[in-house]
Amino acid sequence: MYNPELAKLPSMISTIRDFGLEPNKKMGQNFLLDTHITDQIINAVGDLTDKVVLEIGAGPGCLTRSILASSAKKIIAIETDVRCIAALEQLLLVSNGRLDIINGDALKIKESEFGTDKLTIISNLPYNIGTALILKWLETPELYESITVMLQKEVVDRICAHTRTADYGRLSVICQWLCHCERLFDIEPENFYPPPKVMSSVVKLVPRATPLFACVRSNLEKVTQKAFGMRRKMLRSALKPLFTEADIIRAGIEPTMRAEELTIEELCGLANLLR
Repeated sequence: MYNPELAKLPSMISTIRDFGLEPNKKMGQNFLLDTHITDQIINAVGDLTDKVVLEIGAGPGCLTRSILASSAKKIIAIETDVRCIAALEQLLLVSNGRLDIINGDALKIKESEFGTDKLTIISNLPYNIGTALILKWLETPELYESITVMLQKEVVDRICAHTRTADYGRLSVICQWLCHCERLFDIEPENFYPPPKVMSSVVKLVPRATPLFACVRSNLEKVTQKAFGMRRKMLRSALKPLFTEADIIRAGIEPTMRAEELTIEELCGLANLLR
């Protein structure tokens, strides 16, 4: 949805300079500079008509501009750095009342308080809390239409990893158990200020109507914590605090296997042995 007023805004480099927004390493800040990339992210999300979008770590507003250019019904931008709020507030003048800006900690906010509409999360996540935020959201996946976020490539590798690979672990299991996970594209470091030392990737998670296999989440977390916490050991050793060797065999699994060899279905089967 073309908005001529958005096109008149200063460039991101000018905005960062004008508002004195030197990125804070402790906050994991790497500001996106190119709205062509953020437009690509929005296109990958799909039609946003009548959707409520939640953006975490809005920074000076590069991605926010692209969301405002979409047909989203409402945009809620969360930013913990008070310095960025003034830069974001210039977008209020071109938002047609669709933008809410909240100065707060994304790890502490309660998404359930943002109304009854399912939320569509679109974010360039602060790299130091990205994984924690993903796991937080997946505690209540029913609140979200979809989650499309930028993270370090290595984290996206873990989210989308398959069994019998080095990246396959607890994060892979929980994310894929609860969501359809799709890697979208990578983004080179030079598209950020300052350029991070790692490659970035965009991933889309769409919560499943029901988990992939039936089991209690807390039990699955216990099993994956023990199994992948000692991933080089055989399951009979790694899972010794939870199961006897006979228990593992009863689940149809060889006790000499290692965690990365187990499918999500097999891990859920083990979780179902716990009381």
